[in-house]
Amino acid sequence: MPDTKQQFDKVISLCRDLFEKKLKDYGSSWRIMRPESVTDQIFIKANRIRCLETKGENMVDEGIRPEFIAIVNYGVIGLIQLALGFADTTDITNEEAIRLYDKYITATKELMYAKNHDYDEAWRSMRISSYTDLILMKLYRTKQIESHNGKTLVSEGVDANYMDMINYALFGLIKLEFNEE
Repeated sequence: MPDTKQQFDKVISLCRDLFEKKLKDYGSSWRIMRPESVTDQIFIKANRIRCLETKGENMVDEGIRPEFIAIVNYGVIGLIQLALGFADTTDITNEEAIRLYDKYITATKELMYAKNHDYDEAWRSMRISSYTDLILMKLYRTKQIESHNGKTLVSEGVDANYMDMINYALFGLIKLEFNEE
């Protein structure tokens, strides 16, 4: 039986490493993005994965792996933006951005561990394409919630949807990294 926690830490490390490198290149320029723009950015990445899965070929020399990494990182950015609000400038240091990244990825990972316990690792029996579809469904739900100014009657909010999208992307990365599909 694979060590889920070890696999999660490995793929999270890949995502965090890229996030940190991009911070060095661009700083926290993403701080100007409103949550709705973050949602749309995640949509672009998930839609590209679905197109690649459906078409079976790509014209740009990048596969679905970097898109799943981007979904994880933009999902964390979304959680940060929900907590801090968007800014007119890059108002946090790279060190603060990394601290916030670690805070929100840890909370997301803990949610996954709790759900994983209750669902008994059912995700391992799913196809990567199902993760893509679930991420897209969560995106449409998020857009609907955003169109209602974040208010829901009985449903989880935008933050919970971002966390679920991150976790589905991490599941996809685990399957790709450890050749489980």
